[in-house]
Amino acid sequence: MVVSQSEGYFDVVVLGSANFDLVANVSELQRPGQTILATGYAEHAGGKGLNQAVACARMGARTAFIGCAGNDVMGHALREVLQQEGVNVSGLKITDTPTGRAFISVDSAGENMIVVVPGANGLVGLGYDVVVPPCSMILAQLEIPIDAITKVFKDAHARGIRTVLNPAPVADVSEGMLLLCDVVVANEDEAARLGGARTLLNNGARGVVTTLGARGAEIVTADSTTTVPPYIVSPLDTTGAGDAFIGALCAELTRGSSLEEAVCAAVIAGALATTVRGAVPSLPTRDIVTKARTALT
Repeated sequence: MVVSQSEGYFDVVVLGSANFDLVANVSELQRPGQTILATGYAEHAGGKGLNQAVACARMGARTAFIGCAGNDVMGHALREVLQQEGVNVSGLKITDTPTGRAFISVDSAGENMIVVVPGANGLVGLGYDVVVPPCSMILAQLEIPIDAITKVFKDAHARGIRTVLNPAPVADVSEGMLLLCDVVVANEDEAARLGGARTLLNNGARGVVTTLGARGAEIVTADSTTTVPPYIVSPLDTTGAGDAFIGALCAELTRGSSLEEAVCAAVIAGALATTVRGAVPSLPTRDIVTKARTALT
């Protein structure tokens, strides 16, 4: 990790992917070999990294984004989206490789299936040093090369910068990587495929948060297991809900909240995101989350 002194100080630096989402609404998710007709279609900015950067910024965190996009219409559009949200884009590298794409189907119950084409995202940290400005926290996902994440987390760990890993899409995560993670945030499937929260904890992570969808979330640390109840809504589209959750979690942690307090806010943010179609359009602001949280007390 190379630390830049010229960008100021950030609450959260997001190291991750930027994609253009192509979203088809369908009555039901298709089976292998089946062709179905869509009931609607939309295009949005996306990618777990971009979504989570926007989510952090809307939750009031000073946010910077590090990643790669293509020197094409979509890549420049994604850069503009980040800038409009107040996210610093000095770390967004423009390459000759096309911008990543995500092909998303969303059914009438709000469930989705996603296929991601990495494109330029696969070049993050390859052949150049990732420049990270001074910050309180670094957040990463697995839609970019894990070697780049490992290098950044290793230096961040040495410098006392908090690290958060969202192991999505799920892939093997080494014990060496987990030792560099202050918090791992995964959904139920991801956590199960990685051996469960206790395994992640035993292999080095200092805290594990598992999102449980309509059942809320679970926090596992060395000292305790805590279940955070859900915030009840009528979902339209679950795309981006996990990103809203993680953005809210990270923003609240950098604000000084405890892990349990941050997860309580994150559960509300994730639930609210399911009430709006699309990923970036659904990410709530801190004012909206705070109002919803206040109404519960």
